[in-house]
Amino acid sequence: MAVRNPLVAHLLGDQLIAPPPSPLQTAQDLLGHTFARPELLAEALTHRSAALDHWAGKKVFSASNERLEFVGDRVLGLLIAEWLAERYPRENEGQLGRRLAPLVSQPVLADIADRLGLAACLSLAPSESKAGVRKLATVLADAMEAVIGALYLDAGLDVARDFVRRAFEPTMTAQVNPPKDPKTGLQEWAMHRGMALPRYEVVSTEGPSHAPVFVISVTLAGKTGMATAGSKRLAEQAAAAELLGKLSS
Repeated sequence: MAVRNPLVAHLLGDQLIAPPPSPLQTAQDLLGHTFARPELLAEALTHRSAALDHWAGKKVFSASNERLEFVGDRVLGLLIAEWLAERYPRENEGQLGRRLAPLVSQPVLADIADRLGLAACLSLAPSESKAGVRKLATVLADAMEAVIGALYLDAGLDVARDFVRRAFEPTMTAQVNPPKDPKTGLQEWAMHRGMALPRYEVVSTEGPSHAPVFVISVTLAGKTGMATAGSKRLAEQAAAAELLGKLSS
């Protein structure tokens, strides 16, 4: 029997039927953390399509997860770099860099978000939800970064680190040898098929000179990969890794 009022549990005979958990509670269970500031988690789970809602005939603006995604991207990069340096103390910067790029790439982030069941917790506009947007790799990866950003802002680096290591452990342990440089792999993919070489483009450069933020895109075979990083080289590698994932799927 359906529960008509989700705020009240009904007693039917000897059986107590509790209301289903809210998306926020479900997300907290998935993340293993109870938020002191649940509004951060709500923001992390809000797709930009749902940031403008209509309520009582009025437009109500709420924050989308794009700002938290910006924070989470940098927190994730730091935590994965720290983990790699700890796990592979004898590898040089180039080898660690080749490991880092795929671990923080869109396909990996989307896969982990999907495995956690994060898609069901996302808030999207009804039209976008019906179109299946919540299952898109870009949406899942962005939400994953936003959630990491929310964890960091709510409880600090230790809590964010604990979640990242739990969530990324299977992917990390599966990476036995340093992967081939994604840029090299993408170039070889094109050459083996007789195609023109990948085309990289600086989409934007932001931030002060001592802490720049590069957004790089790479195009090949009619598809595009895009990534953000604190150096042009890392952004190109991450973009190449993302595009390789698209070309291989």
